[in-house]
Amino acid sequence: MRQEAASLVVTQEDACHRRLDSPASSEEDEDGEGNAMPPSACAILLRREGVAAAGEELLLVPPLNFAMVDHGVYRSGFPDVSNLPFLESLRLRSVLCLCPEAYPEANLEFLRAHRIRLFQFGIAGSKEPFVNIPEDTIREALNVVLDVRNHPVLIHCKRGKHRTGCVVGCLRKLQRWCLTSIFDEYQRFAAAKTRVSDLRFMELFDISSINHLPASFTC
Repeated sequence: MRQEAASLVVTQEDACHRRLDSPASSEEDEDGEGNAMPPSACAILLRREGVAAAGEELLLVPPLNFAMVDHGVYRSGFPDVSNLPFLESLRLRSVLCLCPEAYPEANLEFLRAHRIRLFQFGIAGSKEPFVNIPEDTIREALNVVLDVRNHPVLIHCKRGKHRTGCVVGCLRKLQRWCLTSIFDEYQRFAAAKTRVSDLRFMELFDISSINHLPASFTC
């Protein structure tokens, strides 16, 4: 059962320091992706309906590198337990995970409780020059994203940079974005961890065999 309806309020102070569409880069972890909290992880207040103005307010924290991709489509790094209240506010129907590891039980319990479907397409994290991006897997993931019955949907990998960036970049090709804009968006999330192999993959990705873009997507 979903909790009662709620409205999101971004505090002015947080908005000045952090933007929902701005990623960050920092320290390197085992698969070459940063692990610091990005500017996108701004503090958001959830004010529940029926609670007095002087009543309780719940602080919501988006996952690492969270951003809106399009209407009903979001991207981020791997959500942890502290991010689950924020995900609840999105009223997700599905989550698309690009990591091969078993999904954490706490996350699974949250998905079950809110009747959110999990799609998992495991792509191993790796560093250049040993990067293998399986084109068939990216196509399968895109088909999930393009199916509006799965919306709202959250796409995530470990840090929301490389694997997620490739899926979003290929979606942008379907939206007829120019390569310069596609690469710019990818680099804003990957920053210093930008991979030439990812850029090459997006450039060469063939969209001709993918279903037409649903009308709900912007072009």
